[in-house]
Amino acid sequence: MTKLLLSVHVLAAILTVGSIAVAASLFPRYALQAAGGTDPDGRAAGVAALLHRICRGYAVAGLAVPVFGIATAAQLGVLTDAWLIASLVLTTLAAGLLALAILPGQRRLLAPPRTPDGDAEVEVEEKAAPDELRPVATRLTMLTGVFNLLWAVVVILMIIRPGSTTGA
Repeated sequence: MTKLLLSVHVLAAILTVGSIAVAASLFPRYALQAAGGTDPDGRAAGVAALLHRICRGYAVAGLAVPVFGIATAAQLGVLTDAWLIASLVLTTLAAGLLALAILPGQRRLLAPPRTPDGDAEVEVEEKAAPDELRPVATRLTMLTGVFNLLWAVVVILMIIRPGSTTGA
């Protein structure tokens, strides 16, 4: 049973977290292209929207990663090991970063431009990357890098398992 739980945990991590990492990393580039009119074939807005849907959908599916990870840890009897607790804390931080900063930042970049009175513009003749969107995209790029770094540390902890008595 432990091997099955571990297999599902690892597959879920690779498929969900890996997909989010790639999609979230690519998102700011396409969102700025769409907002700034530097998209010669007009596909950047669609690509940005797709990357956001991938991040959102896989974030929900990614809940399987800690669920199966905790189930595996319980089977192995390592729930109180420091490396696992550290991994769970980092996983929680990464999930919070995704839910509270990255996904809302993506939504902000996908929102249609607003007129000074707050109405959404119907059509924009010549788009220029609005000055207020570039800092949002830059911050989103940085937050995505932090998200990816947190997951890299979790992977290292899962492989090395410092202080573990179950072998490495």
